[in-house]
Amino acid sequence: MPVQGSLSVERMCQVAVVSRAGYYRSLQEHSPVEEEMLVRSTIQQIVVEHRRRYGYRRVWKELHDRGMVVNYKRVLRLMREDNLLAVQRKQFVVTTDSNHTLEIAVNLARRMKLTGVNQLWVADITYIQVWREFVFLAVVLDAYSRKVVGWELSRSLSSGLALRALEKAIAERRSPPGLVHHSERGAQYACREYVALLEKHQMVASMSRPGNPYDNARCERFMQTLKREEIYASAYRDMEHLRSNIEDFIERYYNKKRLHSALGYLSPEKFEAMQTGDQSSKAATITCSFGKASTSLDLGTGTQTPSPSPDPNPLLGTDQEVL
Repeated sequence: MPVQGSLSVERMCQVAVVSRAGYYRSLQEHSPVEEEMLVRSTIQQIVVEHRRRYGYRRVWKELHDRGMVVNYKRVLRLMREDNLLAVQRKQFVVTTDSNHTLEIAVNLARRMKLTGVNQLWVADITYIQVWREFVFLAVVLDAYSRKVVGWELSRSLSSGLALRALEKAIAERRSPPGLVHHSERGAQYACREYVALLEKHQMVASMSRPGNPYDNARCERFMQTLKREEIYASAYRDMEHLRSNIEDFIERYYNKKRLHSALGYLSPEKFEAMQTGDQSSKAATITCSFGKASTSLDLGTGTQTPSPSPDPNPLLGTDQEVL
C-alpha cells in the first residue's frame, strides 16, 4: 500500500477529513489485493502483540476498533490459513479440599445483582505444573469488572496462600463494609485466620454449593484464560521467571489490555473507568426465596452486614430454595 511520507493511515484520514472505515471500504473496492495484504498484516500484528492469546472474535473486535470493516468469518478464514488461531486449552484438576469440619458460609453470590465494583469479590486457587513440581496460584477478582485485585503464588497449598492474596486485594481496593467475598468450600477459605480477616474488614463470607463449579464461574474462567494464554504457551526457567510472567500477564495485560466479551469487549480497567458516577456507593441487591415467597434486600455500603438465612421452615414444602 502506498504511504505518503511517514503519515499513518489514521493521520491521513484526519487530514483528508474521512473516516478510516470509509478509507478501507474504498481500498477494498479499488485495490482488493492491497486491501487483502493490509488485513492480513494487521491481523498478524494483533496476534503477535497479544502473543497468540486472542481468538478470531477478539481479533475481529480489534480490527473494528481500528476502523477496518471486516466480516468475522473472513477473519477466521485468514487466521486459519495463516496458522494464527489461538493456543488451545488443556484440562486441569481442581485443588479444592472440602473434606473438613470447618463452618461453611451460605451462598449469597448466586442471588446477587451487582451494580458496581467492590460489591462482590470471588476467590479461587489453581495449580500450575512446572518442571517436576506443582506450584499454586490464589487469586481474588472483582466480580463486576473481572479485574484481578489480588493474587499470590506459592509452592505450598496452605491457608497462608489464600490469605496473602486477600491481603493484597484489601490493600489494593480498601474494601468497603458489607462487601461479599465468595469462594469454594476449601479449608483455605474456611480456616480461622481467613474468616478473622474477613470479619476484621466487615466482609461477608459466601461459599459455593457442594460439587457446583458454576457458582464460581468467573474465577474458573480466569484460571482457564491464564493457563491457555500464558502458562501453556510459555516455558519457565525457575520460580522467579514464572512469578514475573504471571505478574506481567495479570497486571499489565489482563487487567489493562485484554478485551472481555462479557464487558462489551473492554479491558477490566477501561470498563471500570467508563462507569459513570461513584459505583461503589450504589447497593447491590440480593433475592431471598423461602417456598413460594421471595424478597429483595439491599446490601448497602454502611457498617451493617446481612445475616445468614435461618434454616428453611419444613412446613413450606419441598420446592423451597435455599441460598
